[in-house]
Amino acid sequence: MKVYNLACPLSHRFEGWFSSEEDCLAQQDKGMLACPICDSTEILRMPSAPHIAKTGSSKEAPTSTELTVASSAETDHAGVSGTLSGDVLALTGNDHSQLEAQVQAAFLKGMRELMGKSEDVGSSFAEEARKIHYKESPERSIRGQTTLDEAEALRDEGIEVLAMPIMPAFKNTLQ
Repeated sequence: MKVYNLACPLSHRFEGWFSSEEDCLAQQDKGMLACPICDSTEILRMPSAPHIAKTGSSKEAPTSTELTVASSAETDHAGVSGTLSGDVLALTGNDHSQLEAQVQAAFLKGMRELMGKSEDVGSSFAEEARKIHYKESPERSIRGQTTLDEAEALRDEGIEVLAMPIMPAFKNTLQ
């Protein structure tokens, strides 16, 4: 079994599991490999290093550095800094990749939860949202499609709506 780190041109990173390198290349040539976030079939294999256990007590270099940029003394009278202000965390490439993967996994988990707890009403979203708001339909969480103008009209009526990206991974049943 071969496990490859893959990425699309938008830097969405994910893993692919294949029976062999030839299997990976064949799927890529046939356009069968697609990003689970944006559905792009332009997939690149990312470099990956096998985990090698080290023995001994060698001291490792720090993997991240915490920086504080601009103190309150560096800000002007309006509280505006000429540079960045606040706490910033600088991560090494490996830590950055791990954090990016964790954020992506948390986002996907949240989206799966939202999708599972809401009813897809398709293009009838605005109409159904109004029915729920005016107590003409049972209260429930819904999702669907509408225009930007219609979403703004819903907000003007006091109906809270949240615009969300439609990602290919959520069009079908999620694993």
